[in-house]
Amino acid sequence: MSKYRILFVDDDPDFRAEYRPELEAAGYEVIEADGEVHARELLAKESFDLAIVDLMMEKADSGFTLAFEMKKANSKLPIIMVSAVNSEMGLHFSLETEAERSWIKADAFLNKPIRFEQLKYELERLLGCSCCCGH
Repeated sequence: MSKYRILFVDDDPDFRAEYRPELEAAGYEVIEADGEVHARELLAKESFDLAIVDLMMEKADSGFTLAFEMKKANSKLPIIMVSAVNSEMGLHFSLETEAERSWIKADAFLNKPIRFEQLKYELERLLGCSCCCGH
């Protein structure tokens, strides 16, 4: 069985280094992008089952822009947005209201710091599996 392919987009190499081994140990194939530009390059030539996207990268809204374009190209692609904007800037984003869901093109929003269990729960929920080892 093939593994689920995850596009992991975050400009923080420490964050990627912390979660990539856990994602791989859970059975996912992880392809990293260090920002919006790199993610666009990968998306142009590869397909993914899910994307984990940081909010603030090259620009303060890079994650919003990238998620919007990803959903425009493939509305079924699950996207988990992660951000430290709440703890760093005091801004709060969520997907609790219809208004927020209308412009935040993500299927889940996790505030950093996150526990791996939170991320794993959202992956399983969005991919429709509880095994994390393939389809």
